Amino acid sequence: MNVKKILVSQPKPTSDKSPYFDLERKYGVEVVFRPFIKVEGLSSKEFRQSKINVPDYSAIILTARTAIDHFFRLCKELRYNVPDTLKYFCVSETVAHYLQKYVIYRKRKIFYSETGLMEDLIPIIAKHHKETYLMPVSDVHNDKALVLDNNKVKYVKAIMYRTVSNNFKPGETFDYDMLVFFTPAGIKSYTTNFPDYKDRNVVIAAMGQTTLEAAAAAGLNVDITITPETPSMASAIEQYLKKAKAEDDKAAAKAAREAAKLEKERLAAAKKRSDAAKKAAATRKAKAEAQKAAAAAAAKKRSDAAKKAAATRKAKADAAKKDAAKPAAKKDTAKPAAKKAPAKKK
Repeated sequence: MNVKKILVSQPKPTSDKSPYFDLERKYGVEVVFRPFIKVEGLSSKEFRQSKINVPDYSAIILTARTAIDHFFRLCKELRYNVPDTLKYFCVSETVAHYLQKYVIYRKRKIFYSETGLMEDLIPIIAKHHKETYLMPVSDVHNDKALVLDNNKVKYVKAIMYRTVSNNFKPGETFDYDMLVFFTPAGIKSYTTNFPDYKDRNVVIAAMGQTTLEAAAAAGLNVDITITPETPSMASAIEQYLKKAKAEDDKAAAKAAREAAKLEKERLAAAKKRSDAAKKAAATRKAKAEAQKAAAAAAAKKRSDAAKKAAATRKAKADAAKKDAAKPAAKKDTAKPAAKKAPAKKK
């Protein structure tokens, strides 16, 4: 499928160094950032009902910038001064750098996965097994928590924000060739906003086990997801676009060859028609010349016959005239002989 316009269901990156912008430049696609969901933070009153005491924890596991925003927001509302000794374990370098919005980066103990994978954060956490971990999450969170559970990391999930559907306006343009999802809530928002979603011919990209399960439950065929070879969504999309471009180039080359073949056949047919036309024209010309020659010969024959007939008639006329002149000559010679002088009397 020819992909020209991609909808990424996330907020637009604040940095120009986003790999999605690289995709635009490299493959000539348009990337639009339009979240299918929006985040609402829990109030301090709602959070207190969870009976989680933030000061009891010495380390925070952060999987998204949204988690950072709501962690520090709630700490402020709870009037809790985040200590300098608090340790931060981030799923990626991008998330770690976002902490600069709230803390002096170089003066804090911040750790992150070099690959952006939760699995690669586990060995780092294991080295700090004495810490008490708190993980800010949404009410609907992805499989990053499952990685911690599978590796028997002792932590507490703290729901600090919730996700709700970000409804599209009636009549809003939706002309995307690819949709990129990161949460089950995004899948739900899409299927809610567009009941005819199964009939839409779009490429689906989804990240995370729970998101993939939600897509399958909705009857969506996922074309793109992360793999060990393409660990980020941007790299997975690039691999798809690269393959699609190769297929398009191959199809274009095949079409060009077929077009060249058809053009060659057309030219051959045109030459054949031209040769046939020339041959027919030569035949017509030869026939016309033969007819002309025959007509000229016939005309000459008729002329010669006419001349001969005229000569014959002239000869006959001359002979007749000559014959007509012959009796008159005899009469003139006979007359003098008939007149004799009378004899004189003696």
